[in-house]
Amino acid sequence: MSIRVAKNCGSFYPCNKDELDNLISIFNNALDIAQNIKDKLSLKPKAIISPHAGYIYSGFGANFAHRVLANNRVKRVVVIGPSHHIYLEGISGSFFNSYQTPYGNIAIDLEYLNILKKEFNIGFESSAHGIEHSTETQMPFIAKYQPGVKVIELIYGKYNYKELAYIVKWLLQDSLTSVVISSDLSHFHTLEQANTLDSICLEGIKKLDNDIIDIGCEACGILGIKALINAAKQLNLKSEILDYRTSEDVTKDAKKVVGYGAAAIY
Repeated sequence: MSIRVAKNCGSFYPCNKDELDNLISIFNNALDIAQNIKDKLSLKPKAIISPHAGYIYSGFGANFAHRVLANNRVKRVVVIGPSHHIYLEGISGSFFNSYQTPYGNIAIDLEYLNILKKEFNIGFESSAHGIEHSTETQMPFIAKYQPGVKVIELIYGKYNYKELAYIVKWLLQDSLTSVVISSDLSHFHTLEQANTLDSICLEGIKKLDNDIIDIGCEACGILGIKALINAAKQLNLKSEILDYRTSEDVTKDAKKVVGYGAAAIY
């Protein structure tokens, strides 16, 4: 049995299940007492956009998105994220048997992944999956909120977003499949600059408009975001922004800021 080992636990998120549960409880307590978000908590999205930094920075938004995603009961979740550590042409799929998380290993839907491989020429580059955090940070939330589902990890490098949009549209048309697009927003600008740049991203996501995204969105997973927008428009879906915050909320450093946004596509 081959396992996609969780190499980022202990750095991006706790390895210990109880510690992770405590952290998620803090996030959920804040959601439960928040005003004017009940409608958002009851959404049943087909897809989410979820940030992928350390949970201390972006975990609140990611948790919000995954908690809502679980309202839509499915058989599998396909997590799509950018490659941060190796140069990659095309897309690499998680051709392993299971995915390690603090909540136990999640089965990988190899049967479905092999269908994707044939339909869309999905490849396999093992080094792309070794320490990639954009996708791995999504998996504990899936294990927490959707026990029993299977997962697929797709990591992209140099690729055309319109080609990825074909894959995303195909996935969204399957009633048993949900999609997670992993992306942070702007990186290492001042707080004022980050808010300006990120507002472009959020407006483009809210309106499902890639012309707005192209004005100046600097999301690290912009290819995935644009692919999702393209597919969602074709399928007449809607979008709701769930959360936005920056690293400055934690670090109090307003000179080198990273932005994090979460959204639901339903």
